[in-house]
Amino acid sequence: MLSISEFSEMCHLPPQTLRYYHSEGLLVPAHVDEQTGYRGYRFEQVEQAMLITVLRGTGMSVKLVRRALAEPDATPALLQQHGAEVERQRRAQDEAIRDARAFVHSWPDVRRRRVPEMTVVSKPVPATPDGRTSYEWDEGHAAITATVQDVVKTVESCGAAVSGLPWQTMANETPEQRRRNLTGEEPSLLVKVPVTADEDTLAALPGDVEVQLFEARDELSIFIPGKTSIAKHCTALSRLARHPLDAAYVDIARVRHVLHDDGVESAAPICNLDAGEAAG
Repeated sequence: MLSISEFSEMCHLPPQTLRYYHSEGLLVPAHVDEQTGYRGYRFEQVEQAMLITVLRGTGMSVKLVRRALAEPDATPALLQQHGAEVERQRRAQDEAIRDARAFVHSWPDVRRRRVPEMTVVSKPVPATPDGRTSYEWDEGHAAITATVQDVVKTVESCGAAVSGLPWQTMANETPEQRRRNLTGEEPSLLVKVPVTADEDTLAALPGDVEVQLFEARDELSIFIPGKTSIAKHCTALSRLARHPLDAAYVDIARVRHVLHDDGVESAAPICNLDAGEAAG
């Protein structure tokens, strides 16, 4: 029988770790003295300790390791499942590192620009969550991406060419859309895709999309790199609203979020204080 110190030295596991594994039912000593509480281990338990160390080294939880020990036949599938989760976490961490570097090296700034007139194809985003939680925010972003892909496929199949980056915006262009926003009904978002096409091609587009003329306007915009989030969205709106303008203001109610591959650019029209219209 090996004492806990001897077993610890042999297995390269600290005594406190062995005590923890005992409490979790992962590596139970062969004998525990009822009076002193001293733990004793058999030599053959070194193999079990080795296997536990290997599995824990992958980052598997104690719960998952316990299951692997109890169900040896299921261990390959458990490892595959765990490996997939580790890869997902690595991708998320890599994305976060890229995001952090972008912020550290160049903090996003508000800029002013002139946006030309363009023809766009517009479509509502179905079943958009309200985005109160991070899960709903991600779910909403996935719905927006799917709608953009659907619009691009539709216009290209009819012979039109996508001529710019798509964007999303609140659906408040008609009295019915504004009513839906006030009552919380769906859909509440639109996606718009700039296109180049002749009149016959535009007329051939299906009825579930709408062809619109996006009027030229001056905008304030800010690009936030990385994966979109509630905090980034609020930061962009705050920076746009606080940006100083002479005899003008930025209309946050008409903001559009341009969808880049590496982030989202929030842009809103500049309106004259006198005319109340987009500066031009």
